[in-house]
Parts: sequence; C-alpha cells; structure tokens
Amino acid sequence: MNLSAFKQHLQSAAQLHFSQANGQPVPPHFHVTEMGLTTKHFIDCGGTVREEKMASFQIWVASDVDHRLEPAKLLGIIDKAAPLLQHEDLEVEVEYQGETVGRYALDANEQGFVLLPKHTDCLAKETCGIPETAENRPMFQIFGESAAVCTPGGGCC
Repeated sequence: MNLSAFKQHLQSAAQLHFSQANGQPVPPHFHVTEMGLTTKHFIDCGGTVREEKMASFQIWVASDVDHRLEPAKLLGIIDKAAPLLQHEDLEVEVEYQGETVGRYALDANEQGFVLLPKHTDCLAKETCGIPETAENRPMFQIFGESAAVCTPGGGCC
C-alpha cells in the first residue's frame, strides 16, 4: 500500500485496528513511535546498483493499556514526517516486534489494516540462471537434492 492510499483509509477510519496476516490482532494500545524515510542503497548479485525507498513507521506495544491512537493523530504524525518523506507517494512499511523486529508490507480490509509478511527475492534471476517460475520454491526443488549445499561454480548463486 502506498502512502496516499494509507492516508485515504485513515481519513475514513473511525478507529485504528492492525492485525497480523495470521489474524492475530496488534493490541489496541499500541504506539507509533517513529515515522520516516527508510532507504536501502545496494548492489544485487547481478551487479546492478539499486535503491529502495519506503515510508516506514514503527508500532510499539507498551504496558499502558489505556492508550489508544486515533486515526487523526496518526495522520498528524504522517504530516509531520512529510518533509522527511520528500513528499513522495512511497510504499508503506511497518516495523513491529514479534520474536524479533519484523518489517511488514501493509494492506487494508474491512476490519482495518493488515501487516503482510515480506519475502526475500533474487533481483537478478536472469544473471543467476534461475527461472521465474522457481521463485518461491526451495532450492532442492529447483536444482535437485545436491543443491542443499551451494558450491562455487555450482550455479546455485
């Protein structure tokens, strides 16, 4: 979900409800502790230099169970962060504490917002020789049982 869609959903929301993709709700007394621009400048395994930008915010759950963040307050936080976000309509990424800090994509449904798991991917499949259809399958299903151990020159990376 991009920032403009997120703001549009917030403008029509009576209350804020976030849940994880498995249906587990984020406790309603969460705080948004930060909002800003996250950038990642990197080189992929095929040698292409890339940059990703995200509008990110962090959800933190404390013990003050009487706390309730209202949609208008979250819109105000986003507005304060607009200069940092360079006024771009970026994809929204949410940091939320599970067993470790996770980074999630965001979607909306009738109940509110859903934290969607993000997945790793090879951005240079053509260079690595990985067929597009192999994308979300374990390596051994793609290359056979011998691919469980990647060796130099073996073609698995």
